[in-house]
Amino acid sequence: MSTRKDSSEASSFATYWRLLQYLRPYLGIFIVSILGFFLYAATQPMLADMMQLFVDGLGGQRINLENWLPSRDGTLGQYLLASDRAHWYDAAKELEVAYLVPVLIVAIYIVRSIGSYFGNYLLARASFSMIHDLRVELFNKHLVLPSSYFDSSDTGRILAKITYNVDQVRAAATRASKIILREGATVIALMAYLLYTNWKLTVLFFVIGPLIGVLVKFASKHFKRYTKKIQASIGDVTHVANEMIGGYQVVKSFGAENYERQRFFDSSDKNKTQNVKLIRMSELYTASLQFIIALAMAGMMFMAMSMLGEYSAGELIAYVTAAAMLPKSIRQLSEVNASIQRGVAAAESVFDVIDLNDEVDLGKYVSSDVLGAIEIKNVDFSYPGQDELVLKDISLSIKPGEMIALVGKSGSGKSTLVSLLPRFYDSVKGSIQLDGVDIKDYTLNSLRSSIALVNQKVTLFNDTVENNVAYGMLRESTADEVEAAMVSAHAKEFIENMENGAKTLVGEGGGRLSGGQRQRLSIARAMLKDAPILILDEATSALDTESEQYIQDALESIMQERTTLVIAHRLSTVEKADRILVMEDGRIVEEGSHESLLQQGGVYKKLYEGQFDE
Repeated sequence: MSTRKDSSEASSFATYWRLLQYLRPYLGIFIVSILGFFLYAATQPMLADMMQLFVDGLGGQRINLENWLPSRDGTLGQYLLASDRAHWYDAAKELEVAYLVPVLIVAIYIVRSIGSYFGNYLLARASFSMIHDLRVELFNKHLVLPSSYFDSSDTGRILAKITYNVDQVRAAATRASKIILREGATVIALMAYLLYTNWKLTVLFFVIGPLIGVLVKFASKHFKRYTKKIQASIGDVTHVANEMIGGYQVVKSFGAENYERQRFFDSSDKNKTQNVKLIRMSELYTASLQFIIALAMAGMMFMAMSMLGEYSAGELIAYVTAAAMLPKSIRQLSEVNASIQRGVAAAESVFDVIDLNDEVDLGKYVSSDVLGAIEIKNVDFSYPGQDELVLKDISLSIKPGEMIALVGKSGSGKSTLVSLLPRFYDSVKGSIQLDGVDIKDYTLNSLRSSIALVNQKVTLFNDTVENNVAYGMLRESTADEVEAAMVSAHAKEFIENMENGAKTLVGEGGGRLSGGQRQRLSIARAMLKDAPILILDEATSALDTESEQYIQDALESIMQERTTLVIAHRLSTVEKADRILVMEDGRIVEEGSHESLLQQGGVYKKLYEGQFDE
């Protein structure tokens, strides 16, 4: 049990230390902010000292600067007031408190404001810059993670890490750091003043130190535990909301409003419960800490009263004033522990993603002139974390420019097979070669630039029509090339009828377009890429008969002199293939032309008679 606790504490420290490494580029700003906070903290004991002057002044005393200057034994005062230095000082040797205290108060608050401004502003600047770097690194990490990560992580929880968890880190880096630096410096300054003024009374505060340490250690463990549960629950909230928003039509058409209301209520209620538990623990912790400090203050006040004969009333009032400033700073330091634990827990979840392995890209081979010859040899494949083989001993040779159609029941492995070509996944056994070179020897960028992919589920971004066609590496395409791709995909007809033509925003996921229009933009994007290998994963399934005819004409043009793999459920797409591969249970069970497979009277004929939809 103890080992587990030590490991957890070491992990928290390592996480916080790693988080602080992101401050390195802003170290200069951070140091100046610390100096600002120390300047602010230095004014606290000065304010307490003003109370001594004020109380002594109320008693009719006049102030002897020789005794009031920083060295209590008068050494520094005597030095400053030596005959050769004191000609300008003689007039002010004894001043009326009525004049001195107000001037000093104003001066102290000017210094205090300057320190507070530079401390708060520069710390916020450094902290927000640090969190910006962390958020960008986390987002960029998602761009290079393997497909298996996205398969095992839902969108809501991924978004929660990028938004909510990073925001929790920001809170720890800004608010928590500010309080630690400002109030920590204040505690140090006040404790130094108290020790300097009366070390006997001050020792009492050190007695309660171990009690505070035990309390902080106990609370930290619970803060972190509740925080992790809160982060998991906010991921559930985001997940449910994301699913409802993305599938609102299904929700409405199947009358699932009450079901979704309950799902969201349950996930939000769980988040509420964990937050309430955290607040309850935080308040109990703060109340306990304040009680301990109150006991110390009571003891100190009792001892101070017994020393009234040894010290003047002004000195004791100054001491008590400084001591009374301590609980506020200590309380704020204690409350920030919850923010720190939230930040540490959030940082751990962020670093867990950042530390994941990127998709493997060890290839060095780059080719700008791929012919499109594909050789698949004895390939087995199972999805990461699963033992069951999805593809079993697949072997296949495809000549450059050949059109191959893959058919079979849902779950037979068609989409999985084509996803191996651009290396969204890697085979667990066997090899795949492109133009005689293993695809693992290609750089991912070179390999994927040679393959154009059109999926059944079209992905469009909330951008203009032309930017969705000329996406990514296609940004450098000329306006004429983009327009030619739109014309070839028969997309120009509906684009011209849009309010702003090709400059029209398509909405999130292309929501302002019909299924056929989205599909044609996707095909236009593939045409613009002009890659030697074309993969069509049920690319015409979302089209009506008229649109499909347009696309079929366009596809016949784009497939010329290109290696094409087509996954289709429509006979009109399949029958024009050079070869048809029939897949069943992860294997290629039949191969041949449309006519020859019909004559065999096997699996293909059954699919033809029962599934192909004209």
